[in-house]
Amino acid sequence: MRKIDGYVMRTVGGAIFLVMMVVLSLDLIFAFIAELEDTRNDYQTLQALWHVALTVPRRIYEYLPLGAFMGCLVGLGAMASSSELTVVRAAGVSLKRIVWSAMKPALVVVILGVLLGEFVAPTTERIAQSEKAVALGSGNNVAEAHGVWHREGDIFMHLNAVQPNGVLHGVSRFEFDDNRQLKESSFARRAIYQGDYWLLENVTTTRIEDDRTVREQDSSVRWDTGLSPSVLSVLIVDPEDLSMSGLYTYARYLGEQGLSAARYWLAFWKKALMPLGTAVMVLVAISFVFGPLRSVTMGFRVFTGLLVGLLFKYMQDLLGPMSMVYGFNPMLAVLAPIAISAVAGVLLMRRAG
Repeated sequence: MRKIDGYVMRTVGGAIFLVMMVVLSLDLIFAFIAELEDTRNDYQTLQALWHVALTVPRRIYEYLPLGAFMGCLVGLGAMASSSELTVVRAAGVSLKRIVWSAMKPALVVVILGVLLGEFVAPTTERIAQSEKAVALGSGNNVAEAHGVWHREGDIFMHLNAVQPNGVLHGVSRFEFDDNRQLKESSFARRAIYQGDYWLLENVTTTRIEDDRTVREQDSSVRWDTGLSPSVLSVLIVDPEDLSMSGLYTYARYLGEQGLSAARYWLAFWKKALMPLGTAVMVLVAISFVFGPLRSVTMGFRVFTGLLVGLLFKYMQDLLGPMSMVYGFNPMLAVLAPIAISAVAGVLLMRRAG
């Protein structure tokens, strides 16, 4: 029995690895081609290649659920096509044992995904985004398109580039009065964190008075703000690429500032429930092999798997924004597709059993 368990695990694990390599290779090729369109200033081909390399952990994390689902579908499907599953069942191996053997490689994928998403991908993604922004020359212009916006009270700020070591490039600040009229704007080429405040360098400030504007130039200005390098490092990365701890910290910070944190709570619940979602998708894949896809060709299995995987993703992508628009709990938006898939998988497994 152990040999059969090992054989099922190796077959499914090998299929997961193969699916990941194919999908990841195609994604990296297209990502590199897309980055070449942004080459200018100091951001050239080698920098674009390095940028794509730094995003590999994030891309692996994104494709792990799909890899586990498609790997189980392909691995067990190959065994079904060669009648190996029939022989295994005839040898007295229960369906539950086969399911558990196929689940073990998926559990390894889940653990790898949690480690990548929590400790590796956020760090490499921050480095990739900050290095790209600096290479593009983000300290020279006001409010460039590739920077990040943030609000703190009546002050709106735009940061062209944020480096993890506590250095900002291209800091634009716009302060409004109670009537939402602009009363002051400033631009600093660089800001360096001093422990409890920021030191702005090469600052140009424009104050708007009743009948005129006053412009001032300063070599350095003290900037007191609640933003710290740890909080700012969250801003330069998309919520989906942050760690759960980073998402939780920044969501609470936004709540303290009276700002909406729905997008970050949604990303938090997606990450928190990713292991459960992956396990459910693997269960659906196994139920397909033992159920409606038992005797079809491998190509049809792959096609069906892609449709189901895309349907699952689109359900989450649709319900997520709906939760922000209509104000219901983001956790429900993430949990609903998982629950529907789990029910479908269990029903199919019961029919197969």
